[in-house]
Amino acid sequence: MQETMIKISDVRKVYKIGNEKVVALDRINAEIQKGEICCIFGTSGSGKSTLLNQLAGMEKPTQGKVIINKVDITKLQENQMAAFRQKHIGFIFQAYNLLPYMTALENTALPLMFQGYGRKDREARAASLLEKVGLGKRLHHYPSQMSGGQQQRVGIARAFAVSPEVIFADEPTGNLDTKTTSQIMEMVLEIAGKNNQTIVLVTHDPEMASYADRILTLIDGNIVKDERKESR
Repeated sequence: MQETMIKISDVRKVYKIGNEKVVALDRINAEIQKGEICCIFGTSGSGKSTLLNQLAGMEKPTQGKVIINKVDITKLQENQMAAFRQKHIGFIFQAYNLLPYMTALENTALPLMFQGYGRKDREARAASLLEKVGLGKRLHHYPSQMSGGQQQRVGIARAFAVSPEVIFADEPTGNLDTKTTSQIMEMVLEIAGKNNQTIVLVTHDPEMASYADRILTLIDGNIVKDERKESR
């Protein structure tokens, strides 16, 4: 029996702009299973980034709730949410979001520092992850000394550092060429598959969406299609 990792219940998000009310999400309901690669797919303005913000606890919904690993994150205070993210959630960003004054090893090890790992342990884990993503010889390189693809590999290693249950990937290869995109996505799927981790991939790119087990298509804040693939 499959285990539900994320449950989205009746999530609605309304923004006030002046005297206007803009409905960004209109009562979204969905369940994402443990180990599933789920894509939130839609064009600009479809509501996919807003939905990601609700799932990651960056914003609270106007109505409804989001449950991750049996925890209702909509009830968490800001400091509780930050602690929950540090332990249970990893992020891969389009813009890499690496700290420029830190090496690949230091960027990857950073989330482990917040978890209380000693320097030796966190550097050993970071080095192992960087080896897995093909950067074993670039541990001490700074972001400015690496290509976009290499920086994104560091981003992947950092996202998986604390072995989170869920990885949110927001247009993770938007700045990369086709060949590098393929390499990056295969890497993400391989690491997640080995550890039965859940990936939520947000994209407007059909090619990127094709890597998912399941595609939730959003239009105007509504899920209009829920497609599952038998196998990847």
